Amino acid sequence: MSPALRLVDLDAAEPDPPAGDQRRLAWAYLSRVLEGPCPALSALIDSVGVVEAARAVRECALPESLRGPTELRRAIDCAERDLETIDRLGGRLVTPDDPEWPAWRMLGLAQLPSGRDRDGALPLALWVRGPLSLLETSERALAVVGARASTPYGDQVTADIVSDLAAQGWTIVSGAAYGIDARAHRAALAGGAPTVAVLACGVDRPYPAEHDRLLAEIADSGLVVSEYAPGVAARRYQFLARNRLIAGLADGVLVVEAGLRSGARNTVKWSRRLGRPALAVPGSVDSAASVGCHRMIRDGEALLVTRAEEVIDEAGPLRLSLPGAAGVVTGPEDSLNGGEATVFAALPKVGSRLPAELAAHADLPLPAVRAALAALELADLVGVGESGWYRVASKRSRRLGGGV
Repeated sequence: MSPALRLVDLDAAEPDPPAGDQRRLAWAYLSRVLEGPCPALSALIDSVGVVEAARAVRECALPESLRGPTELRRAIDCAERDLETIDRLGGRLVTPDDPEWPAWRMLGLAQLPSGRDRDGALPLALWVRGPLSLLETSERALAVVGARASTPYGDQVTADIVSDLAAQGWTIVSGAAYGIDARAHRAALAGGAPTVAVLACGVDRPYPAEHDRLLAEIADSGLVVSEYAPGVAARRYQFLARNRLIAGLADGVLVVEAGLRSGARNTVKWSRRLGRPALAVPGSVDSAASVGCHRMIRDGEALLVTRAEEVIDEAGPLRLSLPGAAGVVTGPEDSLNGGEATVFAALPKVGSRLPAELAAHADLPLPAVRAALAALELADLVGVGESGWYRVASKRSRRLGGGV
């Protein structure tokens, strides 16, 4: 029977949606009901599953901790319409069920102490516009934030650092705000690097409105991301919650210019809580636009950096010594330890393997394998081709005319 005939038969029978569709509808419904992070709901989903959690919310068969947060919108079920809207925009809803879900990035949020901060919870799901994989795009990423009223100095420093990072394949994550955020996105686009804009409103509502063209460009070649369903307007408290996602989707946070009460400091707070490096660019001692950066550096909240190489030193993968550089090291594996050594040993001396195959051979989680491969590639010990990852002959071995 042809696909078209099957579709007609299914419509006539009006069966229940397939299990996968039920789960997606449940994620979409809950995303609309809560509009932001909710540790109690995340715990309920972990306990009973997303479909049963959605049913419990609809019927108000809930513990006391969830009745208040869900009361306002539990009767509003726009799941099908929201999914149709995001599909019409060329986007999608990315949930923990999907291979694209950046689970290893979200791990830090999942491990934050419960009850300390309402915003310190996993997003239920992420509404995404753009052609790239959220998982792959965030594998080597830097968040760049700063003053909305940036100076020419801040704009130039941002453009210089981001351009150099773009040339080395880094993704730039920011919030699409005026000033440093917009400059970072534009420099990444000009450099041909992926850039991710994380919004505090629906991905169909450009904010600020003057950045509608910028966000359209980002959606064409990068990603526009939000935990808020289509149509949700930006509210003040949502920006603070949004900042944890900017920090969470990156290897570190760089602040270029910030006033004493800058919102960038909130993003730095999340970076530190997630165990990611926080970096700040100094400015003139007379510049009010750099007072926040100077305070963070002085108080030990951020490390001073001035160029891309220093950013990579702090936020990039562990730099490994080349084999033979010192001591009695005789081969690449002798300079490695931990996951890098395990993954390198799982690579065949001849041929290649895919990350999933390496995970099986090394008995490591796939995210750990990907992180190890990135570090090994940075150290020029491995390469990647159409058939997978392979060992690269070390400089010392090439000088001697040998292989790995």
